[in-house]
Parts: sequence; structure tokens; C-alpha cells
Amino acid sequence: MLSRILALVIGIALIMFIVWWFFIKKDTDIKSADEKDGNQSKLVVVEGGYSPDTVVFKKGTPGKIKFLRKDPSHCLERIVFEDWGIDKFLPLGKSVSINIDTTKTGTYQFNCNMNMFHGKIVVK
Repeated sequence: MLSRILALVIGIALIMFIVWWFFIKKDTDIKSADEKDGNQSKLVVVEGGYSPDTVVFKKGTPGKIKFLRKDPSHCLERIVFEDWGIDKFLPLGKSVSINIDTTKTGTYQFNCNMNMFHGKIVVK
């Protein structure tokens, strides 16, 4: 009887942790794009998620976001920008550039192909 109660408590705790990790945890790492020669860009490292997971671009200045995948998991091998119809493969250890539409202000989500890891682009 005691072992069943213990298993139930551990199971509930594990479920709560999973819900918190994937759906509630909101530690955001916000960085502004770097500006140089009339362009802006930012490198996002893909390793157990996205770092930084939020990148701010200035409206009207051409922008690029570069993803460098260091994580070998299949979940993080693609980057999806649903708003812009972008779905790109991220080869391990290589940088992939994506042009950012900075003509309109807004917040644009991106995620892995399994929709478990998320980030966003903010155009102000």
C-alpha cells in the first residue's frame, strides 16, 4: 500500500515538472539585434532551446537571424516560423541565416519542428 502511494506521489510530481518545464517556465533571454553598416543581425545558439530566445529588431532596418545548432537532438533540427511560412533544416555545427521582415512591427513566434521549444522575434 505504501509503495503505491509513493509511486502515485512521484508520478504526480513528475507530471507537474513536465507541465512546468514545457508550458509554464518563462525564463526569457531578450537581446537586441546588433547593428552594423545599415543592417542588423543576431546569432541564436540552439542548444537545449534557443539562446537568446527573444530577439528585438528595429522596424525598417534590414535584419537577419542566424541559428547555430549545437544540440544533436532531432527535435531541434528544424526551425519553424509559421507566420512567415519558413521551415528550415539546421545542420549540426553550421550557421543558417534567415532574413527577417522588418517592414511591420509585431511579435513573431518561432519553434522547433516538434513545437516543444519556442522563441520570438519582436520588431519595434
